[in-house]
Amino acid sequence: MLYDAHCHYQFEELTPYWDKIATELEQIHLGGAIVNGTHPDQDWSTVNTLAARHDWVIPSFGIHPWDVATRPVDWQERFIARMEASPRALVGEIGLDRWILEPARANEPEMADLKVAGIEEQQDVFAWQLRWAAEHNRFASIHVLRAWGPLLEVLKDTPVPQVGFLLHAYGGSPEMVPRFVEMGAYFSFSTGHIDPRKTRQRKSFQTVPLDRLLVETDAPAMAPPHPRHPWPGSPDDDMTNHPANLAQAYADLAHLRDMAPAVLEEKVAANFVRATANILP
Repeated sequence: MLYDAHCHYQFEELTPYWDKIATELEQIHLGGAIVNGTHPDQDWSTVNTLAARHDWVIPSFGIHPWDVATRPVDWQERFIARMEASPRALVGEIGLDRWILEPARANEPEMADLKVAGIEEQQDVFAWQLRWAAEHNRFASIHVLRAWGPLLEVLKDTPVPQVGFLLHAYGGSPEMVPRFVEMGAYFSFSTGHIDPRKTRQRKSFQTVPLDRLLVETDAPAMAPPHPRHPWPGSPDDDMTNHPANLAQAYADLAHLRDMAPAVLEEKVAANFVRATANILP
C-alpha cells in the first residue's frame, strides 16, 4: 500500500474529478492520505466532506502561513471546535514562509492580491497551533519556505507532539536533518523532488533515516516532470499534479535510495502508521 503524507485533494482543481481520481487511487493501491486544510472559511468544511466520503482520507486542519493575514478573529475557537469534532484529525498545514515576503512576489500575477503577514505574526500563529498539537498529541504537518532560522526559534521554545511532526516536501540542507530528527521530525519526499535539478533536496533524502521517511504529492501542486499520470482535465496542463503521481514519487525515491521498491513501501507504511497511530480507526 502507498501513503500520501501531505496533499490538498479539497482544492478546486481536483473537486470536479473526485470520483475518477478516487478510482485511479485505488488502482495504485492507496492506503491512506493526509488531506490538509489551510483556512477555516476556505476549505476546512470540504476536507471534512472528503473524510466522510472516503475512509482512507485522514483530515488535517490548520492555518497555512499564506493565510495568516486573513484568518478570522475567532480562528482559535474555530480551530479547537473543529479538532474536538474530528477525533481523527491531524494539525496542518501550518508553518512559516519568508518566500512570500520577498518584494518581487508582489509583481507576480497570482501573488498580487495576496495579503501576507510578517514572519513574527506567522511565528505566533504557528506556535499556537503547534502547542495545541503537542498538548493533544496530534501529528502536525509543517510548511517551511526560506524560514529555517525562524522555524528553529519556534521549535526551541515550543513543545512538539510526542508522536512527531512532518517537515513536508523538505527543502532544507542535509546537514540540518540530524538536528530535526532529534526534535521528532519526519521528512516527506515530494513529487516535486523528482526533478533532477532539485540537487540539494535529493541529497537530503539520501541522508534521512529510514524510520523518518514519508512520501507525498502536495497535489494539486508539485507536479513531477514527464512522464506523469494523465490529468483528467486539460491534457496540456503541465502544472496540476494528479494524486496518482504518488506512485512515481515512491519509484523515484526507491531509485535514489538504491532500495527495492517493495522494501521502501514497507518502511514508509510503517512510518505512516506510527505517525498516525493515535487517530487511526
